[in-house]
Parts: sequence; C-alpha cells; structure tokens
Amino acid sequence: MPIPDATARDLTARRGTRRRDQWRHEVDRLVGEHAAELVAFRRRLHAHPELSGQETRTTEAVAERLRVQGLSPVVLSAGTGLVCDVGTAASPVVALRADIDALAMDDLTDTDYRSRVPGVAHACGHDAHTAIVLGAGIVLQRLMPSSGLSGTVRLVFEPAEESVPGGAVDVIGEGFFDGVGSVYGVHCDPKLDAGCVGLRPGAITSATDSLTLVLTGPGGHTARPHLTVDLVAEAARVALELPRALEHVAREHGRASLVWGALRTGDAPNVIPSSAVLTGTLRTPEQTLWELAPALVEQALAEVMHGSPAQWQLRHDRGVPPVVNEPAATARLHQVAVDLLGEEAVTTTEQSLGGDSFAWYLQQVPGSYARLGVRDAASDRPPYDLHGSTFDIDERAVVHGARLLALAALVALDEAGA
Repeated sequence: MPIPDATARDLTARRGTRRRDQWRHEVDRLVGEHAAELVAFRRRLHAHPELSGQETRTTEAVAERLRVQGLSPVVLSAGTGLVCDVGTAASPVVALRADIDALAMDDLTDTDYRSRVPGVAHACGHDAHTAIVLGAGIVLQRLMPSSGLSGTVRLVFEPAEESVPGGAVDVIGEGFFDGVGSVYGVHCDPKLDAGCVGLRPGAITSATDSLTLVLTGPGGHTARPHLTVDLVAEAARVALELPRALEHVAREHGRASLVWGALRTGDAPNVIPSSAVLTGTLRTPEQTLWELAPALVEQALAEVMHGSPAQWQLRHDRGVPPVVNEPAATARLHQVAVDLLGEEAVTTTEQSLGGDSFAWYLQQVPGSYARLGVRDAASDRPPYDLHGSTFDIDERAVVHGARLLALAALVALDEAGA
C-alpha cells in the first residue's frame, strides 16, 4: 500500500532530524578535540596583531594550518586575507566569514598572551573570530565526507575590516562571492556571557562613515589673538557645534551621530596654529539617512561655519551600510544556537551604532551575523568593552563559536540542497 504524502513527509522530516542530531554530536566531539589548539591559535594571533592591510603573518598562519588539514587556501591579490573551500567543490555554497586585522592602540592587559607589538592590539575580538572560522573549517573538513551532503563551505578570512570600506569589497571584487548562497559570521559581544548568542532579524548594526575636517588660518602670536584667527578656539567650537547641527538638519530622516575621535592642532604654547584637523565617525541606523549623509553634513557644516574667519575643507569617506540580517537565515541560526546552547542562551539583541563590513556580503547574498557572548560570568571584574585597552574574552567562546558556525553551515547546505 503506498505511503500517503503526509506520512512520507513526516518520515523524511524525522530522518532529517536524526541526521542533524548526529551532526550536532559529531560537531561537538570534533570541536572538543581541537579546543585547546583553537585557544592556543587565538592567543598566538593576540600576541602578534597586525594592522589593516598588513596582516601577512596572520594570513600565513591561517593558510599554513589549512594546508596541514589538506585544504588549498587562496590568498587575496593584495597579499593579505584568504579564502578556502571545504567540501565537494560543487553547489550549493555557504560562506563563513572571519576578519583578521587589529586596531592601532595599546594592549594594557596583563595576560601572558598580551600584544607584543607596541601600539597594535586585538581589542575587537578579530583574533577570536579567526580561530572560530578556522575551527569550523577543520571540523567541516573532517565531517563533510561522511555527512551525506554535497556542496561547499567557503571560509573567508577578510583583511582590513577596520579600514574603510573594509576588505569585504576586495573579497567580493575578486569573485569569491559568485555562486555563494548564504553567509554567516559572529562578532564578539562583551555584554553577553560566554555560551550565549544574540540574534536580530533585519538591521543589527549601523551605517558608518569617516569625516576629516581641516580648518586653516594665518596663525600668529598668543599675545595678539585679535590680529589673527584663534584656530584652537575655532576648532573647539566646531567640534561642539557640528554634531548638534547635524542632528538638527537630519532629524526628519532619522538619527545621526557624529563623534570626534581626534583633534590635532598646534605645537607650541605661545603660537596660534595655522591649521587644525578634526577626524571622527558619522553613524546612523537608517539606510536612507546614510544615503543622504554627505549632503546633510555639508548643510550642517555650512551653518556652523557661517561668518567664521577660518577656511575649511571637508573630506567625507563613505564607509559601510547597516548589516541587515535576512529573517530566514537568522531563524536558521537561531535554531542551531538553541540546539547547541539551549533556549535560554539565545537572546534578541539591539541594533547598535557600530559598523561592520559584513554589510557588503549581505548586499550580495542572504545571511546572518550573530553576536557571540564572550564575558566571563564568574569574573568580578567590570565588563570589558570593544576597542578598550583591556579588552579580553572568556576563551570558551571560541569553542561555542566554532560549534555554532560549523553546524550552521551543515544545516544551510542541507536546506539549500533539499
């Protein structure tokens, strides 16, 4: 007697569930076997950080480990960053992304693996992201031949994420997202405990641009400021007034946040300088406002500088749009996280004003970007913050992240091939 369609579908679903349960157990086992190695690899990167576009040592370390695994990584044309395929070299293709660069700042932690490079630090967790995707790749290389799946997992180790517009533009420009069906990644979140994951369908980050404002005047003697342009005072006025003016002109389009990161002017206490340079970031959660931002900044600046004796030049460097998570991919990542970590460990996270070049990938293909908890819940120290000089992680997060991305890739391949 033929099996009714509904029953056949139910049996297929149960077989699929059993298969995914088996994958979960295998992922847990294999990540566990490599856990100590992944933590050690993360510490190696943490001790030897490299700035955007200079990640030669990091690139070679990742490539060397992938070659040991029998894989064939391809270094990007710029010489830093790499891409590596795992699987049958066939469609469907699922991408897992890590970023590999560090920040220009000091590492003030007191760990044995703190940065040994003055003025450079992995204070945003990119060392962890790299170890996580490497771990997922090692596990998938071992597991996929027996998984029953056909398809490819593309490991992307993106350089220069901290620069504008980010190394994702190069990855895409070199064709490595041609044929990719979906993409997944994680970012360290020091507000969440290790073992927790924050997810959000839709926009999870904001658009981010860089501004450089140069003010100039004739300079002069501090004994006679009335005979020249008091450029220090003028720079201080503009630093305070321009963010408020921008909020005002942009208010009908949404929220705009301009925050200065540096103001450089003058060398001597008795000399009024002839130039001042202000640099900062413009951030907005709204895509539409981001598209209008250059004109809005010019309007606000014209209002602030009206009647000023100083001359000015503005450079507005376009950065990245918001990271917009596709709902179905986010639901898939949610279910994987629940299966691995439990329902109570998965939370809905807020949209932040931070920017990330992962946005460029999601303009090409659907996918989801998760916040990975890295806080040590047992520690009595105050929470670290991203880009803070004492930033560090609970390294159990490396294991959780590798498990999450490895299983997410398997499930995405399974659903894409169904």
